[in-house]
Amino acid sequence: MLGLLARNWWALALRGVIAILFGFMAWIWPDLTVRALVLLFGAYALVDGVFAIVAAATGAGGRRWWALVIEGLLGIAVGLITMVWPDLTALALLYFIASWAIITGVLEIFAAFELRREIEGEWLLGLGGLASILFGLILIVFPGDGALALIWLIGAYAIFFGALLIGLAWRVRSMGDRQPPETAVGA
Repeated sequence: MLGLLARNWWALALRGVIAILFGFMAWIWPDLTVRALVLLFGAYALVDGVFAIVAAATGAGGRRWWALVIEGLLGIAVGLITMVWPDLTALALLYFIASWAIITGVLEIFAAFELRREIEGEWLLGLGGLASILFGLILIVFPGDGALALIWLIGAYAIFFGALLIGLAWRVRSMGDRQPPETAVGA
């Protein structure tokens, strides 16, 4: 799995940058309408899902690449649903975001456990997964605290998550430089 992540470190970094940009846009324009928030989140989830699938496709021979495919398909599905039906209520959007964050968090924690024998700093991915799960649970438990609070919370989550992805990208990039080159079977 380390080889897969090391070869695609740029996709992790780009996902992190996109998440941070999304977070700052949510903070800069807190008076966004629910419709605009739906479209903004839909675009973010769609792009994030595409990059997760790109990372999986470019290293499909690696172990556990399917987790990236699931994460990517989920992101694309949630992104498309929000783009096709932008008039979803704030509560429906909230539950979409919460479900996506929880499932993504579980997959990230799973990946961190898989990486713990291969790299130092796998805790970054595990911490990102835990943050995703906590974020999703907070949205489910406190759905009625208002759109402005939701926008600020989404922005904070996206910035934190993006920073963790960038940190992980740099970590696996440097670890990949130290990996022995892969050889063909029977060579």
